[in-house]
Amino acid sequence: MNRFVKFLEKNTSGKKILGLFILTNVVYLFMLFVTIPKTMGFSNGMKLLDMLPTGYNRDYVNELFRTLGENGREIYLTNQLPVDMIYPLLFGLTYSLLLAYFLKKLNKLKSPFTYLCLLPIIAGIADYLENIGIITMLNSYPDLTETTVNATNTFSVIKSTSTSIFFIAVIVIFIILGIKFAKKK
Repeated sequence: MNRFVKFLEKNTSGKKILGLFILTNVVYLFMLFVTIPKTMGFSNGMKLLDMLPTGYNRDYVNELFRTLGENGREIYLTNQLPVDMIYPLLFGLTYSLLLAYFLKKLNKLKSPFTYLCLLPIIAGIADYLENIGIITMLNSYPDLTETTVNATNTFSVIKSTSTSIFFIAVIVIFIILGIKFAKKK
């Protein structure tokens, strides 16, 4: 953990974090407005697996992949997922450093609160494992195994849970910073 804290301390420059934040959100917006809608154009309104925070089952995956058809599955595989292989790294790095930056402002970077900086990294790793599962299922469709669907679903839920906890932590820390700032005035 000491090496992790040293890494965070070394990389909490506001300019560096701002640059990463902009890059991360440009990639996110590209997915949100380009690759996801392009893929969902074949889904007849069904949500993609990446967009189901509470998970899914084998029946849903079968129905989604059937509805997407060959062209939709190909676009999912060759358009959406390649971009989504860049995003988890950016998300994990950027938001871990952003949280460290806020913690440093509160003089709490070298405290148990530092463990909160692991949440975006956990989300990023889970996102990669989710993506690998989706790629595996797309490549093996229509032969979907219960094991692959369940494992991929588990990673989807871990991703969304750790992301949600992270954003709640950021909001709480941001409020504490705001109170601290207001008291100084």
